[in-house]
Amino acid sequence: MDRRNFIKLTAVTGGAVTLAGCGNPEHELIRFVPDEDLTPGLAEIKNGVCPQCSAGCGTTVRVMQGDVDTVRGGQAGVVTMSLAKKLEGNPTHPVNQGTLCPRGQAAIQIAYHPDRITQPLKRRGARGTNDFQPITWDAAIAELVGQLDMLASSKAQPALACWTRPGSSARRDLTALFLARFGAPPPTTFELFSDDVLRRANEMSFGRAQLPTFDLAASRYVISFGADFLGTWNSPVAHTAAYGRMRQGRPGIRGAFVQAEPRMSLTGASADEWVAVRPGTEGVLALGLAHVIMREKLRPADAAGRAGALVDGWARGLADYTPQAVEQKTSVKAARVERLARELADQRPSVAIIGGAALAQANGLFQALAVNALNALLGSVGTPGGLSFTPQAGAASGTGKTLRAAAADILAGDKPPVQVLLVDRVNPVYATPPGWRVKEALLKVPFVVSFASFVDDTSVLADLILPDHAFLESWTDARPESGATMALATVAGPAMKPLYQTRATPDVLLDVAKKLAAPIKPELPWTSFDQMLQATIGEEAWAVATKQGWVELKGAQGQRAEGKGQREREIAREPVFDGDAAAYPFHFLPYASQAFLDGSLAHLPWLQEMPDPISTAMWSVWVEINPQTAGRLGIGDGDVVEIASAHGSVRAPALVSPGIAPDVLAMPAGQGHETFTRYASGRGSNPVKVLGPSVEQETGALAWAATRVKITRIGEADGGLIRFGASLTEAEHTHR
Repeated sequence: MDRRNFIKLTAVTGGAVTLAGCGNPEHELIRFVPDEDLTPGLAEIKNGVCPQCSAGCGTTVRVMQGDVDTVRGGQAGVVTMSLAKKLEGNPTHPVNQGTLCPRGQAAIQIAYHPDRITQPLKRRGARGTNDFQPITWDAAIAELVGQLDMLASSKAQPALACWTRPGSSARRDLTALFLARFGAPPPTTFELFSDDVLRRANEMSFGRAQLPTFDLAASRYVISFGADFLGTWNSPVAHTAAYGRMRQGRPGIRGAFVQAEPRMSLTGASADEWVAVRPGTEGVLALGLAHVIMREKLRPADAAGRAGALVDGWARGLADYTPQAVEQKTSVKAARVERLARELADQRPSVAIIGGAALAQANGLFQALAVNALNALLGSVGTPGGLSFTPQAGAASGTGKTLRAAAADILAGDKPPVQVLLVDRVNPVYATPPGWRVKEALLKVPFVVSFASFVDDTSVLADLILPDHAFLESWTDARPESGATMALATVAGPAMKPLYQTRATPDVLLDVAKKLAAPIKPELPWTSFDQMLQATIGEEAWAVATKQGWVELKGAQGQRAEGKGQREREIAREPVFDGDAAAYPFHFLPYASQAFLDGSLAHLPWLQEMPDPISTAMWSVWVEINPQTAGRLGIGDGDVVEIASAHGSVRAPALVSPGIAPDVLAMPAGQGHETFTRYASGRGSNPVKVLGPSVEQETGALAWAATRVKITRIGEADGGLIRFGASLTEAEHTHR
């Protein structure tokens, strides 16, 4: 099936799928009898939960009758059934308030994707060869139960491990509970563009280990240190709505916005003022602003409280952070530092935001603590127009060791400490640097089970694949970490019946728990995931949640603006980069793609063909380079270049851009998958494979912005950079 027919298959344009017989009985599709009553032409609106990021946005799903390809009893055919046709934002949802980003709207293609795994698969060939054979669910469940029974019989329950993605939800709670009651360690979570550093800093500064919620709509002045909050960071749909109100929602008041970062993001392109700052020095700039505010007595020095006490030199007025000293370290002119500081203090309420590459440095914790202290000095914590923390509710899910540490443990001895590994909704083989040796560690585990819906770079190495339902086919939930003033749960039931022989992963875990030879104790009391959801939320709240798609959770942890972290100390740290500056003269910044985020969405063709809002590029990847640097090196727009570090190299077309510092090179993440459906496999290159293994020491989070590289021109433009306006035929010819 080609891409044009696939887009027709999703039926979002309202057209039905046309079935053309080929004259060969072996290839004819069977029309199955519908197993539901249908009313032609009548649309039904159901609630949904967007699965594309951790923001927890609520959706509405337009469901109508249509024809769709399916598999029944191993036989391919077509059936008329109720189908999801269009996703939009839930207008009553507190986070996204009726809007939905393009990534969320493209999520509908997950259900209809032609490369979805349609039934359980068992490895037949060597790992990584994508040689699987279909098996029944009974056989698949028996296979997993048998592996766990062997662990239990030898009292080796801690040899069960799970790698999953972070986030607060009942699904995550169930996974952690299953592991704990079996006797296994907590799940290991991983996310390429992790915010663990900011969570740790907020715990130390304010006693809240979570991402903040920003009241942009009431703010008069916002300064952001690297956070692409209008594009890819935290809860961009909520931020965008609030940002619009900040700029145009108050008669006579237009909030000001400054973005400080080494490479212009989508958010930076929307700012009144863009400030180019050297990588790893964003915290220095924040403290320079604080120094001026304290020196000129624009705010009381003791206003920062605990947050300021964590920063070395705060009590002495940050004497080492004069505007002149800040200019030397950051390249931001001293006069500009003074002006920005006065504007921040004068145009209140004001707030500072930090995210993205500023946190992804070896000194990321220092940088986050510096911005926290600046916010506390401004009086922006827990006040209108500043930042607060969304109350949280639900079971506390334990977190295991970092993925880097987990991989190192597996590789350390002859017998790996992990005998059975469950992999759920993560693709670490793609998203981790070579130095972490994650693929090598995974290959050493005797039995790997994946719950993936697609064969990707990680699931291709599994021994058993138990494919999850698409989110539109099952109960889903999310508890947003930020973006709202109340604790809430986003909940939705199936919008349509399953197309294939898949099962919801939470239901699989509940089924496995009951079939173990030695049942886990205490037993999990639920027979289905929706039963667990209902019990967790409560009967009264459940009725509200199922009606409107979300519900406020009572009894949540209240907001606290101040609190003590786990350590009493001052922190000041210089940035440290992987690679010798003489051999590798450029800072390298991979960044979250506006279409694919960390690469987990690259299999959706709507997102492949969506033009990047800055470069207008599509179906491709590129290297951003400053015009002065490009001219000095003889690199033209579209020329093929090689980016190399001490750990690897990638090739891609050059994109000459004024929105990047002269000593910085940048690439969007997302392309370069070895295995990830027909739309993403073998397309472009993966910038993660250039990264060094550096981490932020306090949290162990990957310091993905701390690698130095060199660049070499390989050849002239070869058509690899497809921009908006190129014909579909030209793009397909180049990339197929």
